[in-house]
Amino acid sequence: MFKHTRADINFILDNDPAARSKLEVFLLYPSVHALMMYRLSHFFYIKKRFFLARLISQFSRFLTGIEIHPGAKIGMGTLIDHGSGVVIGETAEIGDRVTIYQGSTIGATGNEKQFKRHPTLGDDVVVGSGAKILGPINIGNNCKIGANSVVLRDMPSHTTAVGIPAKIKYNKKSMATEEVDNIIYFI
Repeated sequence: MFKHTRADINFILDNDPAARSKLEVFLLYPSVHALMMYRLSHFFYIKKRFFLARLISQFSRFLTGIEIHPGAKIGMGTLIDHGSGVVIGETAEIGDRVTIYQGSTIGATGNEKQFKRHPTLGDDVVVGSGAKILGPINIGNNCKIGANSVVLRDMPSHTTAVGIPAKIKYNKKSMATEEVDNIIYFI
């Protein structure tokens, strides 16, 4: 837990221009508090202490305004900037060095029949304010999701999604040959 918290604080210092010191980030950023309590609740969730895990996560939501289900899997170096209203579902998987802005949802559509109902986000993803990423979809590495976008389909790496429903905009400079076939699917 301490290794993850240290990585989260360092990532925040590197990526948030308002962050001035490790002490400030540790004491005053709800992102750090929510992630610390998430990691504690996740520990109990893995040990099948579901009630205790949910109790901790609901207490965290009350204190921070950030709701993270204890079953979610979150990597190192996560920044939930301004945090209020962020929801992360039970089967969501979030990679390393991910930035999530306020009011975003990483959740289910409600139509899923399988256990994996929530998205999987790769490394170095940025989720804009109010964005909704819904269903058992995959978001590749180095993706950006615009503010208030609604993403309902997979996104290949190095792409940007904007709009409702989200349309994929491709970054041609980092386009790999294998991803050309994927982009044709979205057009």
